[in-house]
Amino acid sequence: MTKRIGYLGPKGTFTKLAVDAAFNGEDKKAFDTVPACIDAVDTGEVDIGVVPLENAIEGTVHLTVDYLVHQVRLPIVAEIVVPIQQHLICTPNFKGTLKDIEAVYSHSHAIAQCHQYIHQNLPNAVLHVTSSTGKAAELVSVKEGNIAAIGNKLAAKEYGLCIVKENIHDYPNNHTRFAVLTKNTEALSIQHPITTEKTSLLVTLPRDYAGALHQVLSAFAWRKMNLSKIESRPMKTGLGNYFFIIDVDDPYDAVLFPGVQAELEALGCSVTILGTFPVYHLQANSSSL
Repeated sequence: MTKRIGYLGPKGTFTKLAVDAAFNGEDKKAFDTVPACIDAVDTGEVDIGVVPLENAIEGTVHLTVDYLVHQVRLPIVAEIVVPIQQHLICTPNFKGTLKDIEAVYSHSHAIAQCHQYIHQNLPNAVLHVTSSTGKAAELVSVKEGNIAAIGNKLAAKEYGLCIVKENIHDYPNNHTRFAVLTKNTEALSIQHPITTEKTSLLVTLPRDYAGALHQVLSAFAWRKMNLSKIESRPMKTGLGNYFFIIDVDDPYDAVLFPGVQAELEALGCSVTILGTFPVYHLQANSSSL
């Protein structure tokens, strides 16, 4: 049976590149926003959803994390990591110079990844934030004037645009992590070697007191469990109230993780496993980057 895979669209987004790199032959459906894609998985409109989770330069995609925590609690069943190359793209009839570009459209993360290039080379451009890099390319393809989008080669191809300048991101080691979400783990089939495995936890402290976070981290430290990430996010219940997302570089087991949970719960913490999953580092088709 063909699986239905939802992703942050429209066509030409980096999420679509990640989906194409990981899955072949499935029915793929684009959604305008991250929440819409997550909702589609929750309601069964699609079997699998793929959404951006974190960029190496700009950090966590907070909309994804907050929506999964506060609105729709779906398990993360896999993580896809792909390289990101940002290009400046315009319509074929653009004949001016970079200084002639009056507006640049792209996702907020893409704009931030190219901040120095924009500052140094596009002095007259007004920045416009869109829901995705693919959406930016789509808008530029139908608008008039000396305007540009920041996106990938796939976006340029999909919307009949030309690349004015390649690789305008400020740092070369630019990668994005994408979360794969599904209610049915049997639907997941990624035919690529697993790079590593990790477990993601949500930890909420009972109250703010001196040494609270240290006690939480100690539960992992003395068990020699390596944490690849720890990040605080507001609980949305008032200033100063936070929960913590903790990534552990190990799959969930029957000994260490239950021990950590028991120790943290004894401290009054709330612990939720957001997912234990394989990680795939994939090389998207170079012609599409």
